[in-house]
Amino acid sequence: MTKEEQNAVFESWANAHMAILHHAVNAFARGDDRNDLMQEVLLAVWKSIPAFRGEAQPTTFIYRVSHNTAMTWRRRQNQSTPPVNLPTPSRTNPKLDQLYEVIQTFPPLDRSLLLLSLDEVSYREMAAIHGISESLVGVRLLRARTKLMEQMKEANHGSR
Repeated sequence: MTKEEQNAVFESWANAHMAILHHAVNAFARGDDRNDLMQEVLLAVWKSIPAFRGEAQPTTFIYRVSHNTAMTWRRRQNQSTPPVNLPTPSRTNPKLDQLYEVIQTFPPLDRSLLLLSLDEVSYREMAAIHGISESLVGVRLLRARTKLMEQMKEANHGSR
């Protein structure tokens, strides 16, 4: 694959699937770290294009690359710096801000599965993205959704 072909595929994927990348970034980073993570995710997607064999949908491939990059980035952040709670710039939807805040407290795999679920990705695709069984996806998602609902209720009751 030539660099021109790689760039063309990247531009096409970035235009069509930017929401996927934003979901991963927003769930794994806060504040200015979002820009850093977005750059890493975009670079990872670009670098991985030659490895795309077409055996899966491009969206599945992009989910895999972006979520794995975000999870690796988060692990590196946790190992290298103490956690700092910086204010997160507010978006236009406080409920969405609250959802991302709660999702960020989950372990990386559960966080990723919740995001994929919110994007209506099938269990089969989730399993392929993470290299786990569909039944494990179901179990982890059931537990994560239950915990998410509980934490959202607590957050809503606490904000009244």
